[in-house]
Amino acid sequence: MREHAPGNDPRTGAGHASADLIARYAAGDDLPADRLWAVEAHLETCGLCRLRLADAAPPGVTALTEAVWADLDPPGTPAPHRRPLARWAPPALVPWFAMTTFVVLLALLVDLVAPSGVTASAVLLLAPVVPLLGVAGAWSRSLDPAYELVVSTPRAGLRLLLRRTFAVLVVVLPVLLAAGWLTGASPAYWLLPCLAVTSVTLALGSVLGVRRAAITTASLWAALVVGPAVVLGGVPGVLAPGAAPLWAVALTGGAAAVFFRSAAYARP
Repeated sequence: MREHAPGNDPRTGAGHASADLIARYAAGDDLPADRLWAVEAHLETCGLCRLRLADAAPPGVTALTEAVWADLDPPGTPAPHRRPLARWAPPALVPWFAMTTFVVLLALLVDLVAPSGVTASAVLLLAPVVPLLGVAGAWSRSLDPAYELVVSTPRAGLRLLLRRTFAVLVVVLPVLLAAGWLTGASPAYWLLPCLAVTSVTLALGSVLGVRRAAITTASLWAALVVGPAVVLGGVPGVLAPGAAPLWAVALTGGAAAVFFRSAAYARP
């Protein structure tokens, strides 16, 4: 009997996988790679086929799935409200959001307490690399307990990494804007460097891994920018308005490298 790929099943209607294909997938049969990818991608968007898969799953798989969902969704937690959020920021990122906010508040406290004019604003010095705290946790095997499950899905890779990075920026940038407004650190000085450093880190992540790239970039920034600024005082040249064209080039180059290296993010 011929299998029908999702979208060609005359028994269940257009747009659905065949009963035989669902049964073989549930039983863990060795399907061809292209057919396996197609049915997994289809299951992500088709609620009816997911219900059919649940009906066809062996009892042991059903029991394991129910146990996992029981751990992920404690009683009283409305799962439908959490799932769209998890597509952008998984629970593993929440502690990193909190840590990032704490670092910004600490820099703000330093600026408010330290004598004015002694050195550059701590918020200004740290703003370009603060998002890297969240980026480091956005695509890391050791920091995300669901990493193995995530990378095995058809849509894992660059698209998911960019979603999580965007979620990090959405949380971090308003905090930095508020801290900059209180200390006089204008976004004109740090916003473009912040985006450029994030872009370059993601590009470097295609070679080193995102977590290592974030640590490497933050360490270089601390050694080459923050350290000299603390010792010598004044605003570093890389954060002066005249450096904006160079940061624009870095942002564009980093984004291009991420695009052309997109396949590297799909590898565990």
